[in-house]
Amino acid sequence: MADSPSPSPNVLVKELQERFGRTYAAEAGIGLADTPSPLYQLLVLATLLSARISADIAVAAARELFAAGYRTPRAMAEASWQDRVDALGRGHYKRYDERTATMLGDGAGLLNERWHGDLRRLRDEADGDAGRVAESLQEFPGIGPAGASIFLREVQDVWPSIAPYVDDKVRDGAQELGLPTAADQLAKLAGSDLARLAAALVRVALTKNAAAEVRAAAQDRG
Repeated sequence: MADSPSPSPNVLVKELQERFGRTYAAEAGIGLADTPSPLYQLLVLATLLSARISADIAVAAARELFAAGYRTPRAMAEASWQDRVDALGRGHYKRYDERTATMLGDGAGLLNERWHGDLRRLRDEADGDAGRVAESLQEFPGIGPAGASIFLREVQDVWPSIAPYVDDKVRDGAQELGLPTAADQLAKLAGSDLARLAAALVRVALTKNAAAEVRAAAQDRG
């Protein structure tokens, strides 16, 4: 009996999106838009995800910070260090809570002072170039190359000049599934949901057996 044909890239992407296609911003309750508050919240989330801690805990900590009212750089800067520590603790963001509370306060101060609390100013200062935006993002405490990549992956649907943005983690997930790894090809498969596809591919890269699960389900789907 002949082997069944491999599922097409479109079928793989459909199955992938259904199983893993939720951005980290959506998980943190961020209604991402090209406006100052949600963009700042994404920066906070990228900072939390940059530590060596599970994504689930980072997302939970972000939700606690936002529930406490720290949704803008002004509110974050005006919160006491202890209040930030306490919010992180409620999200079980242990080991890094004190250091991160300091970084969030300092980062909010930097954003207020240099870009008037608006990350769109940072983008425009960099002429919308992804590489230059990444360099500027790394001026924030706690944001290194990985954190900048997280921010850019998630923001690309509302910052068209960044798209298509694909980093090594996304390419790793695509390779595991046998999908194209080039940004323009992934963008064609994703349509208007490249941020969701990128997040799903990152989860495939980070989760044991996720690629096999997606491939098997796509095979059943036909």
